[in-house]
Amino acid sequence: MRIALVQTNPVVGDIEGNLGRVQRALDRARASHADLAVFHELVLSGYPPQDLLERRDFIGECETALARLVEFSSRLGGMGIVVGVPLPARAAAGKTVANSAVLIAGGRMLHRHDKLLLPTYDVFDEARHFAPGESAQPVSFGGERLGISVCEDAWNDPDLCRPALYRVDPIAMLAKKGASLMINISASPFSAGKEAFRAELVKSHARRHRVPFIMVNQVGGNDELVFDGCSLFADANGELRATLPAFQEAMEMVDTATGAAEVVRAPLPELESIQHALVLGLRDYFAKCGFTRAVVGLSGGIDSALVLCLAAEALGADNVLAVAMPSPFSSPHSLEDARALAHNLGVRIEVVPIEEAMSAYDRTLAGLLAGQPRDVTEENIQARIRGNVLMAISNKFGHMVLSTGNKSELAVGYCTLYGDMSGGLALISDVPKTAVYALARRINAARAVIPERILTRAPSAELRPDQKDTDTLPAYDVLDPILDAYIEDRKSIDEIVALGFERATVEWVVAAVHKNEYKRKQAAPGIKVTSKAFGVGRRFPVAARMRV
Repeated sequence: MRIALVQTNPVVGDIEGNLGRVQRALDRARASHADLAVFHELVLSGYPPQDLLERRDFIGECETALARLVEFSSRLGGMGIVVGVPLPARAAAGKTVANSAVLIAGGRMLHRHDKLLLPTYDVFDEARHFAPGESAQPVSFGGERLGISVCEDAWNDPDLCRPALYRVDPIAMLAKKGASLMINISASPFSAGKEAFRAELVKSHARRHRVPFIMVNQVGGNDELVFDGCSLFADANGELRATLPAFQEAMEMVDTATGAAEVVRAPLPELESIQHALVLGLRDYFAKCGFTRAVVGLSGGIDSALVLCLAAEALGADNVLAVAMPSPFSSPHSLEDARALAHNLGVRIEVVPIEEAMSAYDRTLAGLLAGQPRDVTEENIQARIRGNVLMAISNKFGHMVLSTGNKSELAVGYCTLYGDMSGGLALISDVPKTAVYALARRINAARAVIPERILTRAPSAELRPDQKDTDTLPAYDVLDPILDAYIEDRKSIDEIVALGFERATVEWVVAAVHKNEYKRKQAAPGIKVTSKAFGVGRRFPVAARMRV
């Protein structure tokens, strides 16, 4: 059977636009003599639709789009279509919507599979919206017995998914019932290293059940999530025969009868994949929210330098404005480096000194703060002045502010509410500081745009004389591994100390993470690139006493 694997970039809620994308892809698939075209999970609604699923009119529009697609299929000469769509649940009780995959051909809906396994971990909350399917049944089409499943249905492999989260294995269920070709439609979000794991998952299922396995995955950015595509086909021996490109829409043909090798792409190196994810996430966030231009506060430091580079790559240099806001504590080198970076990228830069505004604050607060020593209060006022300048530009000219804080800072609260945290998108808020440097060096390896001094000098917020980040924080090559162990690996303090870190440092870091939960609740959304990002995938109470 000749099968078109089609990974598209849907817009959540744009049912008409998503249907058009599917129909245009079907015309191309038919021109390529496909017997079957396979799309990804919830392609008609976009994923994740979240609480749109609670609107009856939204589900009705999805049903209407599906009916139009069924009618459209009558023009395709018998070519089959597998698409994902939310549909009214078939169960009499419980949730009223199902996450469904349907097989269509010749003007008829031939089969419907409702997703059995509904993830409720990390960024997923599908049991909030969906009723689980009750069984999985193969369907005959094109001389094959198709075992159709949806995303998480395949994530209960006994060898790779430990501990098992579910009592049933839908893939084993389909194999036992005689499926000769597995088709899994997915919306599996990106995180570093996940592409390789997905491939191992597909190969494991194929080898175990001795049947070819297709997985088609969504591509594109939707809010915090980025979907990398990387759809793939493995033969019955568990050998990859085709993989689709990462981070772009694509359609490629596979032939399950011959098992002929198509293009098999190696997983991208981790840093390259993170850079692609950040660029795609930024580009789609702007496009899908209706923005075209960004403004970045350019300090002359490494974080804002990286954000400016990524913004120029995603949006084009002409659509990015850099704003340097020097204070009396800013080094001359900072402004020089900011100007040089903007020039190298072809980005317009404006300089707005904040000394006068700082003096105005001092005068305004003189009576109220009389007799009090200068401390972090005055430092934060500087950050808030800068945040107000950027938001004024945003209001006046329609630029979205990109905040520039990294994951290390956000984790321990080394950031200012309503100051450097101001913005519409916190682009690198899931990128640890050590990875910020690595990404910056990767960008410079291709073309030296970031001044070397930005890469080599000690990081500083420059909010007081001779300030260094290490005045307040552990060195980042110590801080980041502790944060990774605590946040992503969920290790306890004792377990982290056993890795070789000083107990006092570990205890300080863990306490800082919890103490600053209230800041992260108010942060702009960021692009998820690690296995555990702040935001929707990590939920901790603010008003709580926790033994850490």
